[in-house]
Amino acid sequence: MITTVYCSFCGKEESGGDHAFCRQRLSMIDPPRYCAECARRMVVQVTPDGWTARCSRHGETASAR
Repeated sequence: MITTVYCSFCGKEESGGDHAFCRQRLSMIDPPRYCAECARRMVVQVTPDGWTARCSRHGETASAR
């Protein structure tokens, strides 16, 4: 079974190009916008002390607070 991994910032396949800019944005300030498992757009909530991102299929991810 081949598992496809998607970029959490732009939602495109990780193997489909250069995602250096995406990794830079995710490491600096931006929360993930797309689920890395299914590429669905996630519901993101940003608060002063962090963020949460929720995929309807794969659950919630949160920043280290």
